[in-house]
Amino acid sequence: MPIDIVKKYPVYTIIINNPEVQNAIDRKSAQELANAFRKFQDDEDALVAVLWGMNGNFCAGADLKSIAKGNPNRIEKDGDAPMGPTRMLLSKPVIAAISGYAVAGGFELALWCDLRVMEESAQFGVFCRRFGVPLIDGGTVRLPRLIGMSRALDMILTGRAVGAEEALDWGLANRIVKHGSSRKEAENLANNIAKFPQICMRNDRLSVYNQYGLSINKALNKEFEFGLKTIESGEHLKGSNKFVSGKGKHGKFD
Repeated sequence: MPIDIVKKYPVYTIIINNPEVQNAIDRKSAQELANAFRKFQDDEDALVAVLWGMNGNFCAGADLKSIAKGNPNRIEKDGDAPMGPTRMLLSKPVIAAISGYAVAGGFELALWCDLRVMEESAQFGVFCRRFGVPLIDGGTVRLPRLIGMSRALDMILTGRAVGAEEALDWGLANRIVKHGSSRKEAENLANNIAKFPQICMRNDRLSVYNQYGLSINKALNKEFEFGLKTIESGEHLKGSNKFVSGKGKHGKFD
């Protein structure tokens, strides 16, 4: 199976395992990848997902060999995207563990994730520029929102590779880790995030995603709606009592 799932609750690791094509995604793999994230969404014990590519590469994009043979990825306007999950807005965070190449549609998969843990030897890039294959899984939308229009256009127009140090400087990568350690470090980060009160964290995260395109007043109102859901859950009272008991003071993350 090109898509594997490893459950070590509360972390849910989804693995792209198609090394013959550097983990490129064909139509079947895209469907399996989308279904894997639906399973993550529905699994109450899974709090944070990690997306990782087996055998040294995150994902080389769409499988152009499969496309050339007349088996294109799904290109309907509604439903799953060509690479699978990139039209989804999950209620829980996803961390990309980047090794080797995360390029073309694979780069778009990484952009879809909330955070990117990138190995020092890894590369991002719009390598599909060479072949006339469009960014159709959110690349032209998420990339400028993450790093600004000028830098996004630099990558989109030239197709050049961007290494880890430059990616970190731009805010494209969130962590740089040693070669071969991206999965382990991403899973460690996922476990740390999973320790926090989940209702508040998820609502704050969704507020971030829902504020795009809104005026400041509408965005603040939307933030209030999400915050009110957290308050109504009573989760903040548990946290307040925890603070009063002496835990978490002076910036400590116990």
